Amino acid sequence: MKVKDCIAVVTGGASGLGEATVRALVSCGGRACMFDLQDEKGEALAKELGKGAIYAHVDVADEKSVQAGINKAKETFGGINAAINCAGIGVMGKLIGKNGPTPLDHFKKVLDVNLIGVINVTRLAVEQMMKNEPFEDGEKGVVINTASVAAFEGQIGQVAYSASKGGIVGINLPLARECSEYGVRVNTIAPGIFETPMMASLPEKVRAALGQMVPFPKRLGYPSEFAQLVLHLIENIMINGEVIRLDGAIRMQPK
Repeated sequence: MKVKDCIAVVTGGASGLGEATVRALVSCGGRACMFDLQDEKGEALAKELGKGAIYAHVDVADEKSVQAGINKAKETFGGINAAINCAGIGVMGKLIGKNGPTPLDHFKKVLDVNLIGVINVTRLAVEQMMKNEPFEDGEKGVVINTASVAAFEGQIGQVAYSASKGGIVGINLPLARECSEYGVRVNTIAPGIFETPMMASLPEKVRAALGQMVPFPKRLGYPSEFAQLVLHLIENIMINGEVIRLDGAIRMQPK
């Protein structure tokens, strides 16, 4: 598939890694429907990018909400052949906090958004991709999920986050095996520490220190670098069933 032929739904598309991905897709001639809950940002970005992008208010963990977003993408662009899952939350919390065990709802919320949300969007998007006319080699679509290095080296306080991202890594191969029967590829990117809204909330000294933890380059990753990999995964048909670390060789410490 060529990027210029790509019609993608991008979760978390109004900011961070998702926004960079939407911008990259549209700049190369592709089209994107942003799924997000940040209405003001999403609508402003869609207006800025013009006919190549639209915004849909979507809760990724809600079936009806996602289906409505997919319907909007289909009605506007005529179909869907890519699902790029960037939406996620990074709530920190120890198993045992100062007031005792962390409330179970804390863990459920993170898993609902980060893992169930990915499965929800993927299953409904792939259902549509199966109806597509195939490209070269029978390809009908591609799914790109976002995990994290926390899937492999979770830090103290990241029990829920690491579980959710580890789950994305765990479902990658079985999804790729099943979806290969439909002409749909599935891959996962596991970013390290990137310049995202979550990082922007930290003091500059803290961000600089985090950047120095990266072996090379000694800085935080740019969302545009994440987007570059997404574009390559869309076009390289031989990459299937892979989890790719995008982290400058960082290996996270316990805390």
